[in-house]
Amino acid sequence: MTRTVRFHELGGPEVIRLEDLKVGEPGPGEVRIRVDAIGLNRAEALFRSGHYIEPVKRFPARLGTEAAGMIEAVGEGITGLRPGQPVSTVPAFSQNDYGVYAEQAIVPAAAVVRRPDGLGAIEGAAVWMPYVTAYGALVEVGGMRPGDTVVLNAASSSVGLAAIHVARRIGATPIALTRTTAKREALLKEGAAEVIVTESEDVVERVLAATGGRGAEFVFDAVAGPGVMELAKVVADEGMHLVYGALSGEPTPYPGLDLGMPALSMRTYTLYETTRRPERLRRAAAFVTSGLRSGAFRPVVDRTFDLEQIVEAHRYLESNAQIGKIVVTVAR
Repeated sequence: MTRTVRFHELGGPEVIRLEDLKVGEPGPGEVRIRVDAIGLNRAEALFRSGHYIEPVKRFPARLGTEAAGMIEAVGEGITGLRPGQPVSTVPAFSQNDYGVYAEQAIVPAAAVVRRPDGLGAIEGAAVWMPYVTAYGALVEVGGMRPGDTVVLNAASSSVGLAAIHVARRIGATPIALTRTTAKREALLKEGAAEVIVTESEDVVERVLAATGGRGAEFVFDAVAGPGVMELAKVVADEGMHLVYGALSGEPTPYPGLDLGMPALSMRTYTLYETTRRPERLRRAAAFVTSGLRSGAFRPVVDRTFDLEQIVEAHRYLESNAQIGKIVVTVAR
């Protein structure tokens, strides 16, 4: 039996239960891992509460797509992975099909990446989703180049911090947006070239001043909603506005219908665009591993919780107080 997190109804963190279940053996194309650490993502809170882009199909339901641990068993047809290997999982599957909030988990082999030497379980559960999201959007889809500028909101999130690091690695300039001054110094320390406090500063004015009036080649937007109209004003001619989240919870208008504005491309981006395409994931894993080895990339872990504290961990996730990643550890 293995301790496994499930929920039997939609709701807040209080609906989460830690239950004993039989894990079984991996089927064709699957592996079973001993989970040592779990990376928490906002997608899990949204899935649990019924507000995710994909609804819960059945109860009881599982949670989690990002974890680090050791392979225990492999199913038929698996090559390149073997028991005893330290690995991480990346979000490449539906939580309706698999979940890694557990002591042991079965996952698709296609969602498993080998953990670089020297990267511990906590770090291995914190690094992939943020960096692959930022790389996939800005480099694979956007084609970000040296000298470009990217404006990013939700900058203190794990993806926001990874985007700062990715931009620096490419030779681009990251400008971070934050609501209050509380996280300003932390963002500068992480490599933001400029930090704009949105409750007290004019975002458009500051971005145009920082870019010599050109505007930013990219906006990397985790918030969406009505605010896209203002952010669209900072995009350079023929720039790109990438929306990868909807933290505002409000409908998102399309600013491109204003023909008086510079030409811009606005598109949504999901991590699955990278993780479910083997060649893109291969390139992303190589890019992230290279950055880790050089020291340009590092997982930023805000706080860790024990598996028994999973409800408290989800409450903290929803507080938005963190800078970086929340990780749950699995003690034995």
